[in-house]
Amino acid sequence: MEQGRQGRDDRPPIALACDVLVVGGGAAGLAAAVTAARQGLKVTLLERYGFCGGAAVAGLSGTVCGMYEASTDDNRPPVQAVFGFLDEFVARMEARGGLTGPIRYGKTFTRVHDPLAWRETADDLLADAGVHIVYHTVVTEALCEGDRIEGIRGYTKEGPLTARAKLVIDASGDADLAVMAGLPCTVGDEGRVQNPTMIFRMMGADVDRLRAEEGEDSILGPHISELIAKLHAQGEYVLPRSKIFLFPTPRPNEILCNVTRVIGRDGRELNPLIAADLTEAEIEGRKQVRQYERFIQNHIAGCADAFVNDTGVQVGVRQTRQIVGTSRLANADVLAGRKFDDGIARSPWPIELHSGAKPRLEWLMEDVYEVPYGCFVPKRGEGILVAGRCLSAEHEALASARVTAQCFSYGHAIGHAAAIAVKDGVAPRDIDGRDLRQVLNRDGARLG
Repeated sequence: MEQGRQGRDDRPPIALACDVLVVGGGAAGLAAAVTAARQGLKVTLLERYGFCGGAAVAGLSGTVCGMYEASTDDNRPPVQAVFGFLDEFVARMEARGGLTGPIRYGKTFTRVHDPLAWRETADDLLADAGVHIVYHTVVTEALCEGDRIEGIRGYTKEGPLTARAKLVIDASGDADLAVMAGLPCTVGDEGRVQNPTMIFRMMGADVDRLRAEEGEDSILGPHISELIAKLHAQGEYVLPRSKIFLFPTPRPNEILCNVTRVIGRDGRELNPLIAADLTEAEIEGRKQVRQYERFIQNHIAGCADAFVNDTGVQVGVRQTRQIVGTSRLANADVLAGRKFDDGIARSPWPIELHSGAKPRLEWLMEDVYEVPYGCFVPKRGEGILVAGRCLSAEHEALASARVTAQCFSYGHAIGHAAAIAVKDGVAPRDIDGRDLRQVLNRDGARLG
């Protein structure tokens, strides 16, 4: 009997070279790639899906959170606190009819987007800036020379790909490239991460009746939480999360449902970094969608004829790995509204910690905190910066800092940092965050 032999891939490898290589096309990767390209650099963006958007689109998180201050005054109008690249993205989405106005979310506001409009807006921004995009690319290896990251190896349907760059930006969300390069990372709270959520949309809802009955707040009230807990305990439904969020979308008669709590069959909080857990999360998430669909149809005003028309391409992931950076955003920094001389992004978003039956919200009122540049600079490793939710942060701090408006700000900042590093021939860790802050303010970030 012939012994098994190793296959031979005869497809010619693709070889790319550029100034800046961005891995991941979520909000942070998009902003970083466009910003760096606008500084005259040759930029390549690699994305594992056939579109940009990351958790906002593939995970269907659906909202642009983190734009507005929180307040105890329910009559206070929305006060925007984050500017820069975000403003341009919002303006382009509005022009497409792909973004709602501000929608009440507890003590603040958020905006809900159309995921197709997001994809189209990202495509246009990248094309206008001259970014070279390679969709459907899975990065499999970091190319390193000592502690310097020089590029990646990946896989495409055309065959293997090698991309080399003067500087690499890990915007994977999961610090994939950093961990492939052997750089130190942390995972949640001693390995425990916030639970994933399978987010879905329902068509056929009478949104006006829903809001007349339940109010303008997209976080449904305690009477709904109590009803969910009661029905779950009675075994009539499987509803492991009792505090639920329902958002009107830019499409008529549609609501975005952030309601599930995806946990393991054994009751564990699932970790999306574990292949078996991520697989279980996808399967369990789809099952929960049908349970919550039935509950919403039977018990939420205006939703008797509503039906699920879409779920996320993948389960929504809030937290996995973070790098160990030259700075670390602390829980206390968020709660105190701390400002930094080298702060390159600002956030008014609460600590929104998803674990257990009810998400925990800790608000920062009529204020913002800032995120230092060093949170995106690996403590060890050269030729690399990160952007997005894999920043260096404590567990609860990340539960605030991970959201969409902030990821746009991180990408905006790191795109400029990459341009400084490449053009001036300096290591990212040698860039003064105070100088970067000035560059961002000249580019509309309004950091104060």
